[in-house]
Amino acid sequence: MPRLLPARTPAARLLPVFLLAALMLVGGLASPAGAHPMSTSAVLLDVRDDRVEGEVQLPVDRLAVAVDRDLTRASVLGADRTFLKRYTAEHIAAVGDDDRPWTVTLGTGSVRTIDGVAHLVYPLGLRPPDGRVTDFRLRYDVIVEELLTHKVVVTVRYDFDRGILKTDDAETLGVVGFDTQSLEVPAGEGSWLRGFATTAGLGIEHVGEGADHLLFLLMLLIPAPLVAAGGRWRAAPSARRSIVRVVHVVTAFAIGHSLTLALAATGVIDLPTHPVETLIALSIAVSAVHALRPLVARGEVLIAAGFGLVHGLAFASLISDLGLDRGSLVTTLLGFNLGIELTQLLVVALMMPSLIVLARTALYPALRVGVALIGLLFSVSWTLERAALTSFDPFEGIQTWLVEHPLLVAVTVAALAVVTRRTAPQAPSDGDGTLGAGAH
Repeated sequence: MPRLLPARTPAARLLPVFLLAALMLVGGLASPAGAHPMSTSAVLLDVRDDRVEGEVQLPVDRLAVAVDRDLTRASVLGADRTFLKRYTAEHIAAVGDDDRPWTVTLGTGSVRTIDGVAHLVYPLGLRPPDGRVTDFRLRYDVIVEELLTHKVVVTVRYDFDRGILKTDDAETLGVVGFDTQSLEVPAGEGSWLRGFATTAGLGIEHVGEGADHLLFLLMLLIPAPLVAAGGRWRAAPSARRSIVRVVHVVTAFAIGHSLTLALAATGVIDLPTHPVETLIALSIAVSAVHALRPLVARGEVLIAAGFGLVHGLAFASLISDLGLDRGSLVTTLLGFNLGIELTQLLVVALMMPSLIVLARTALYPALRVGVALIGLLFSVSWTLERAALTSFDPFEGIQTWLVEHPLLVAVTVAALAVVTRRTAPQAPSDGDGTLGAGAH
C-alpha cells in the first residue's frame, strides 16, 4: 500500500503567498524596464579606397529621451531638423592610424520605419585628410551618452573590385554602448570570425536581457525533475531521469527556435512583431499552467518545441532590427544562434542541480506552485500589454531586477536547496519505486 504523503508544514502552505507578496513589494521598489532591450541604433559603413560612406539610423523615441525633447515624425524634419543634425554630427568622429582627424559629413535626414519603429536616418560620409583610407577609429556616442542601456550596432562592407561594392563581404563589426564608445575599423578586408563573435555576443545579450525568454525556459525546467502520473506531478525515480528530461526540453526548444530563426532571417516567412511578442507571452502562460498541473505526458518537451518556433521568430526580428542581415547571413545566424544556446545552457547549469535536489523534498510542490503562479502573473501582464489592452506592465521593475541579478537568484535557490535537503522531509518511496514528494 502506498505511504501517505507527510502533511505540509505551515511554511510550505504559505510559500506561494509569500512569493507573491514579495513580488508585489519588490516590483513597486525596482526601476521599470522592458522585457527586451530598448530600440537599437545602427551605423552602416561602406569602406572604399578614398572615403567611407554609409548611414546612421537613430530610433526617434530613444533620440527624444537623449535630447530631452518631444519629437515626432514631422518635427525631426521640421522645427527640430537643424538642432538634431548638429547634435548628431557633434557626437561622431573618426581618427586615422596617424592620429589625424577625418572630415565627418551628414546628408539630409529622412524618417524611415525599421521593424515598426520610426528612425531618423542620415547619410554619413567620412574622408581622410590625404584621400587614402587606412585603419581608423570610429568614435560614436549619439544617444548612448545619455542612455546607459542603449546599443549601437556597427556593420561594414568593403570595396575591392573596381569600385563595385561587394555586399557579400559585409560583417558585423561590433557594438557601441555607454562603456565602449569607439571601434577600430580596418581598411582591409574584414574577418568573418570577428563578425561571428560579435553576433554570438548579441545572442547572449538578447536572451540574457529578455525576461520573457528566460521565464519561458524556467517554466519548462520547473517540472523537468518530475514525472506526470495520474494527472499529477511526482518526483522522478532518479536524478539521471531528471537530467535526461532536461536534455530533451533544451534540445526541443533549440530545434524549434533554430528552425524559424533561419526561415524568418532568410525571408521564407515574415510575421509582424507584435503578434509574435503576444504569442511569446502566451507561451509562458501555457508552460506555467503545465508546471502547475501536467497538461499532457512529457508536455514540457512538446511546449518547448512548439513555442520554440515562436521564439525563433522574435530572434529573427532582432536580426532585422539591428541590421545584422546586412552582413553575411550564414555567419550571423550561426553566431547569433550559438549565443542563444550558450545562454540557455548557462541557465540550465545554474538552476537545474538545485531544482533536482529540491524536487526530492516535501517543499518542492509549494515552491513549484509559487514560481508557476508568478510566471502566470507575468505572462498575463505581458499578454495584455502586447495585445494593446493595457498601456504598461506593473511588474517591469521586478522582472528587470531578476534579469540583472542572475547569480544572486541562482545562489539563493542553491542555498534553499542545501537548507531544505538538510531540514525538510524527504520524498517517501511509493510501492512502485517512484517518489511522492512532487505529487500535487
